[in-house]
Amino acid sequence: MKSLSDYTQDAISDLYKRTGAFWAFSQEQFNEQKQDGVKYIQLPSGCFVPEDSVKNFLREQRQIITRGIEQDLAERGMIAIVLAELDNHEYSYTGDPSDTIDALEEYGITAEEVISIANGNYPEDRFERISDDLRTSPEQQTNHFSPG
Repeated sequence: MKSLSDYTQDAISDLYKRTGAFWAFSQEQFNEQKQDGVKYIQLPSGCFVPEDSVKNFLREQRQIITRGIEQDLAERGMIAIVLAELDNHEYSYTGDPSDTIDALEEYGITAEEVISIANGNYPEDRFERISDDLRTSPEQQTNHFSPG
């Protein structure tokens, strides 16, 4: 099953190469990748970007993610995305949708929509794009869909 990174990975990798950005999680990793004479800004999660590229990097990264979200919604649809995120955040074990709600905030999917889908209530206008892997058999549908 696809995820947002499937839609953004190549463009993000290209962005890192073009701007000289890299990931480092220790001083040793930073020293191995830094370029002499370049001042770096540390972004969250261990990302380092040359100071003169930060504004462009952040702008382009936001554009790439926005395009990826649009493509993801168009191809998989909201219900399939929510169900995948609920699985990813182990909702079936915890019964807590908060991590899924947080993860889907950028998608414009509301907490109410996540909770409704988690409870098996699917908005009719969003039902048309459930991914093929969820439609393969009635048995699998039973595992993913609760009667409304």
